[in-house]
Amino acid sequence: MGRLIVSVLLGAAVTFALFVLMATLIANSQRPADEVPPTPVIDIVMDEPDSATEVRQRVPPPPPPPPQQPPKMEPQEPDSAEPDPGAVSFNMPGVDLGGNSIDIGSPGAMQRDGEATPIVRIEPRYPIQAARDGKEGWVKLSFTINELGGVEDVEVIDAEPKRIFDREAKRALNKWKYKPKIVEGKPVKQFNMRVQLDFKLEAGS
Repeated sequence: MGRLIVSVLLGAAVTFALFVLMATLIANSQRPADEVPPTPVIDIVMDEPDSATEVRQRVPPPPPPPPQQPPKMEPQEPDSAEPDPGAVSFNMPGVDLGGNSIDIGSPGAMQRDGEATPIVRIEPRYPIQAARDGKEGWVKLSFTINELGGVEDVEVIDAEPKRIFDREAKRALNKWKYKPKIVEGKPVKQFNMRVQLDFKLEAGS
């Protein structure tokens, strides 16, 4: 009997505690929720670009000037007279050592007209002693024109005066150049060619 009373009291206490707990929960659920603070608004302001700012543009460099054309050089014909390093040059009044001092004749002086065409004709030097003594004269020569147009086999046929102008006449003739004779498309030698070189002092010497 005593246990029954204790069980009833204990159950009543537990029931009362449950009612109190439920009432508390209901009361908490009916309370408004805590107010949420408002979200801050961030205002971003963009500055307008300054119109006065100088905009720098890249300018390409100017193209280089075209290279200048070198001046055209006019071809110069080589001098027909080749200087003789071993010769003795001198100046004497009344003696012209240039083209007027010695008469080497015209191309027509050759005994075989048209057989060869002279290209280079070197004038002989006037011998110093002969010029001082006022001597004049001539030398007749025979020679051969080879396949290359050169002169060879030069021989003195006659001279007046003897042995005065022979050396300079032969030395000059050995330097002459010809366009050789062509036979059937090939150059050939021409033998027994002759020429006379005259040595004369300038008039009035």
